[in-house]
Amino acid sequence: MPIIGNFTLVDLVVFAVGLIIIWAIVSMPVYIAARLVMPNASFQDALVATIFGPIIYVITLFGAYYFLGAVIGSQGYTWALVIAFIGWVLIFKVSFRTGWLRALVVALIAILVFAFVSVLFGFYLGVMVQPPFFPIV
Repeated sequence: MPIIGNFTLVDLVVFAVGLIIIWAIVSMPVYIAARLVMPNASFQDALVATIFGPIIYVITLFGAYYFLGAVIGSQGYTWALVIAFIGWVLIFKVSFRTGWLRALVVALIAILVFAFVSVLFGFYLGVMVQPPFFPIV
């Protein structure tokens, strides 16, 4: 019997469990980066950072672009990206209870670990983005 649309209770439970598993997997690069910088970092801190980080990033990005785009035009998006990244680093600072520099290092290492793991899985699974996707500068 459908509960929401054509989805049954089993479908919704499987979806929720899948989201939790993906959340844990996405938290791994952040946890690895945090452990490299701070040996006392916990996986729960990484989970908090990965649940609130993207939310703050998106809200800040769109909010800053909305206001800066009206004031300085197309360069507003570039500044909005910088402000959103600072918001993301703030989430790392708060969730790992550390300073700005360590939070920045955790964010940068997490990006590198994520990129490395993504390329590794891409090679392993044979899923890669075709070269025309990236413009030549």
